[in-house]
Amino acid sequence: MADPTITHIPFADFIADVTALAAALRASLWRPDFIIGIGRGGLVPGTFLSHGIGAPMLSVDYSTKVPDFSDDLLVKLAQRSAAGEKLLFIDDINDTGRTIGDLRAALRQDGADDANVRFAVLIDNSRSREKVEHSARTIDRQVTKDWFVFPWEAVADQDAILADSRAVPERTA
Repeated sequence: MADPTITHIPFADFIADVTALAAALRASLWRPDFIIGIGRGGLVPGTFLSHGIGAPMLSVDYSTKVPDFSDDLLVKLAQRSAAGEKLLFIDDINDTGRTIGDLRAALRQDGADDANVRFAVLIDNSRSREKVEHSARTIDRQVTKDWFVFPWEAVADQDAILADSRAVPERTA
């Protein structure tokens, strides 16, 4: 299989995407009490969005599966949402929906109030099995097969970027 098209997201586009998300959130009636950056790809967008709307940021490291930094924190976040706090989780991309689906399921299992939990991404795949409430832009994975490299990933060498893309060929095939 050929390597996918590698598309670097320019920093200016990243800023425009975060600015669009911030504007949409300020215009909505739903205001988060906390921004939750999903580690690893949602940490930088979460920080910028936190500044953009003036909401404090927390983080959960879903990708490493270290309980102290994911499962245990999700229990606490579910309790916060059940107590009425509004939580906006942010990630870089909603591609297959696996991460968002897993997080939603874990939060529900721990008693989260769905009305107080929302998700935002920079790029949303319209064919994802999970829907998000906010996105800066939408792609259709049947049409767009690119592997996106966000500004914080741009420091990785090309071999590491290609290895990441090869680890999930269904996204770009």
